[in-house]
Amino acid sequence: MKQHLNHTMLCDFYELTMANGYFQTDMADQICYFDVFFRTVPDGGGFAIAAGLEQVVDYIQNLRFDQEDIDFLRSKGCFHEGFLDYLKTFRFTGDIWAVPEGTPIFPGEPILTVRAKAMEAQFIETFILLTLNHQTLIATKASRIVRSAQGRPVSEFGSRRAQGPDAANLGARAAYIAGCAGTADTQADQLYGAPAGGTMAHSWVQMFPDEYTAFETYCRLYPHGATLLVDTYNVLKSGVPNAIRAFNEVLKPQGITNCAIRLDSGDLSYLSRKARKMLDAAGWTGCKIIASNSLDEYLIRDLLLQGACLDGFGVGERLITSKSSPVFGGVYKLSAVEDKEGNIIPKIKISENAAKITNPSFKKVYRLYDKADGKAFADLITLHDETLEEGKPLELFDPVDTWKRKTFENFTAQLLLKPIFQGGKLVYDLPSMEEIRAHCAHELSLQWEEVKRFENPHNYYVDLSQKLWDLKQELLKERR
Repeated sequence: MKQHLNHTMLCDFYELTMANGYFQTDMADQICYFDVFFRTVPDGGGFAIAAGLEQVVDYIQNLRFDQEDIDFLRSKGCFHEGFLDYLKTFRFTGDIWAVPEGTPIFPGEPILTVRAKAMEAQFIETFILLTLNHQTLIATKASRIVRSAQGRPVSEFGSRRAQGPDAANLGARAAYIAGCAGTADTQADQLYGAPAGGTMAHSWVQMFPDEYTAFETYCRLYPHGATLLVDTYNVLKSGVPNAIRAFNEVLKPQGITNCAIRLDSGDLSYLSRKARKMLDAAGWTGCKIIASNSLDEYLIRDLLLQGACLDGFGVGERLITSKSSPVFGGVYKLSAVEDKEGNIIPKIKISENAAKITNPSFKKVYRLYDKADGKAFADLITLHDETLEEGKPLELFDPVDTWKRKTFENFTAQLLLKPIFQGGKLVYDLPSMEEIRAHCAHELSLQWEEVKRFENPHNYYVDLSQKLWDLKQELLKERR
């Protein structure tokens, strides 16, 4: 189910010029730490859904330069010959920790940390970011859309609107992780196990001499789970009546009741209510009505509020491109280096924009759960050598009014970042797609409904330990 493709040269050119520079200085073997984190949630939501780790693992395991790559770099005329020779045996030998796919994540906290030699850690930045940014973006959008459907299945229909083949396949993968029931993309099923499905386009109906013949033929060929597209000509005058006739003449004699119609245009709320009455009057009370046509979480929510009789949704371009918020702003920032004795030297990036000031040093992230109801109520970022004591009162800053503090006592704590690579070797058992999907559903169930709101979600606590806060303030004072 996995596809191995060498993306070594898919990097920003400055990753190579910096690596070449490190090679020619005494910084080649300098151990450093980089964090991946993001600053804002797409669409003003309360959280994002982590996705893309499996592709990062595949990339790291296949990271190597072949002779064609090295010859190309030599042709650029700016790389030291010794560096090019070094690339022949280049492999990742460092450590990586990451949040498991499907986990709800929040701004400012590390979702992946790299500890490696400078040349290795710097080089993998581009691919890690493009992979996590893309799939996390789509998973986050898909989660919103799935939640808006209130338990009704949502299928990802966006392949033909995706921005390239990888975006289609990996977008379908991310959408399935976040709760979509399946995809229209056959290759996404072949590669990743996101179930592919689909029935007919308007062209199928147009190819036949009349609408009924198109429906009758389809029901004969695919009697189990037939879904008929009823809006090619006129939904209520011909589409639904012809569908009912085909069901009666082909499916009913076989005792088959599992069928559906699909609406792809018009006033979906009005048409679905009228179609429901027609189907029920004809005895097809179990026939489902599926809607598609440029849907998103807001349109689905509104349709259901209007009383639309819809049993499922197909969502395309607005999901696969996350049209309303098409960029996930994950960044990759240096947080520390090690001296020759192995001491960790914290590093900080300062900006006039306070949101862009980084959190220094090698860190851990704890998720805190209320023992009373099991719900997650805060994440705490600590230094790597800190241990959180359960049962000991913990004081956290309010995420909006930072002058306020709140004390928590009755909680359990779980480390979010899991070891993925140690010394260049994979130490993480990659879960199956079904396991990732189940993990996502479980972790979402532990989030407060107020955090899941589409508009003005509750601000989830993400705070720094006192020790990390003090270190950050010291570094800021030093650089004033």
